[in-house]
Formats: sequence, C-alpha cells, structure tokens
Amino acid sequence: MSRQLFFFDQPRRFVVGTVGQPGERVFFLQASDGARVVSVALEKAQVTVLTERMEQLLAEVATQSGLPLPDEVTPDTEPLDNPVDEEFRVAAMGLAYDADTGLIVIEAQAEADSTETAEATLLEDTDEGPDALRVQLAHQAALEFIERARRVVAAGRPPCPLCHQPLDAAGHVCPRHNGYRRQARIDV
Repeated sequence: MSRQLFFFDQPRRFVVGTVGQPGERVFFLQASDGARVVSVALEKAQVTVLTERMEQLLAEVATQSGLPLPDEVTPDTEPLDNPVDEEFRVAAMGLAYDADTGLIVIEAQAEADSTETAEATLLEDTDEGPDALRVQLAHQAALEFIERARRVVAAGRPPCPLCHQPLDAAGHVCPRHNGYRRQARIDV
C-alpha cells in the first residue's frame, strides 16, 4: 500500500487536544504550519506514554549533552485549529533524537497490515506502509508539548480512590465494592 507521510519540520504548532466532554473525549495530535493542519486521533493512554517517553528522552539528551533544560515552560493553551478532521487513528508511535539536527522526532502511524510492516516502517523513509505523521521539534517545543499534554490528560474525570478507574458524575460500578455502585463525590 502506498504510504502518505505528513511531515512537519519544527511546525508553528504541535499539540495534544480533545473534542468532547470528559468521559467522551476524543484525543488528537495536531500539527499545523501555515494553512496546513493535520490531526490524528489516539487514545488517552497513548498520550500519557508519549509524554512520559518524551520527558525521559529530553532528560537523557540534557544529561549527555550537558545542556540544561529550561526551567519555565509556557504551554500553548489555545484550542485545536479547525478543521479537526481525523486523517487516521494512531496504532503505533515512534520517538527518536536526531543527533545531526538536535531535534526530537515523533512519529504517529496508522494501523499496519502486520507487526513486521509496522516495525519496518516506523521512523523510516519508505514509500510503502501505513500512513504516518512525523514531526521534528526543538527541545523548547517538546517541553511545551509535554506540559500541555499533562494538562489535557489531567482535565479528564477524576479517578476512583479505590480502583483508580474514572468516575462519572453518576458514579461507577467499582470492583473494590464487589460490584456495588460507587457514587462520585465531586467537590466544588
């Protein structure tokens, strides 16, 4: 299958955002540069993992290079750019550091025909394989992405103190209560 690669080299904007209410939110990675806007859908857990791995990678790069990371980061707080049209749903992600350019490389890939295809095409320049969004970011932009992603993930439903599953306003069936409904207590 012919591959469509959406490539952004230090875009004007690369953010995580959501559409919908907590409990029904759809998460998006969105890259935009000028009039070009590309949005791909992914799971909240994928956002969390990407954020954690990016933070680890930046810390490792800072340690090895001896360059300190900035203390203050001002994340982008604007809503997603319109239109938010899903190009594909993310099935696999790759993260790398390009030592030649000093940039962080993030790739979000659509579902592949097989695991072998996904592994062979992730972060590679090939003509065949699943569609992908590849973004290169400077350290400051990566830190801003991380801070915003943390805020977006934290803006969801609060976790149940017993089972850590998300609480709805009406509560949920908590396994720690042997299947009885646990009411949400949301303080205002």
